[in-house]
Amino acid sequence: MATINKKINSLQAFNLFLIEQKLATDLVVTLKRDRIKVAAGSEGEVEVFTEQEVSQLLFFVQDRSRVNIRNQLIVHLLLYTGVRVSELCGIQLSNIDYLTSTLRVTGKGGKYREIPLRPDLIDLIKEYVRTDRQKSKFVESPYLLVSQRADKLHKDAVNTMLEGQGRQLGLRMYPHKFRHTFCTRLLKKGVPLTTVSKLAGHAHIQTTAHYYINTSKEEKEKAVSLL
Repeated sequence: MATINKKINSLQAFNLFLIEQKLATDLVVTLKRDRIKVAAGSEGEVEVFTEQEVSQLLFFVQDRSRVNIRNQLIVHLLLYTGVRVSELCGIQLSNIDYLTSTLRVTGKGGKYREIPLRPDLIDLIKEYVRTDRQKSKFVESPYLLVSQRADKLHKDAVNTMLEGQGRQLGLRMYPHKFRHTFCTRLLKKGVPLTTVSKLAGHAHIQTTAHYYINTSKEEKEKAVSLL
């Protein structure tokens, strides 16, 4: 059975490659639809925020008595762009095009991609740049996000901030969980896998499919609880 499953997984990977190369448009092999048992260790599982947790988090970061505007912006950028934490810290002011509402991100291997920005996210960026960032001694920094100690926010500071917010909310929070949530929410809303892959900056569509074409661990647990 394991050998058969590996062959089926290979066929699906090839199918996804054909779609990526625009030589095919449909998924011929769909593990979930065809009820094919996946070979052990071949199915990716991700941890994501539920819609209720997303709402809870967004409500929390709006409270300026608890969360400053920079940290609110960090949460919104992670949630609505799906960037990696290294990409987040590397965002420069010149990467933001206010006219077209797009963010140019430098990903792995120095590859660039453009991510559309929601109007409310653009407004939040403008507010941060106009207010708190102006008060920083690193106001001349080319980077969007600055800290009290450096002209470029470090990823460890992002992790520490999210962990602190998570403790207050009773949620497990780390940067990549936002990335998983970004991709999962898009797919749930019917966005094509190829589009999600490009927005996430995955080198191959197979990477996107491996982690997101299957349901999350939480969804599986919820489904079984209905029995």
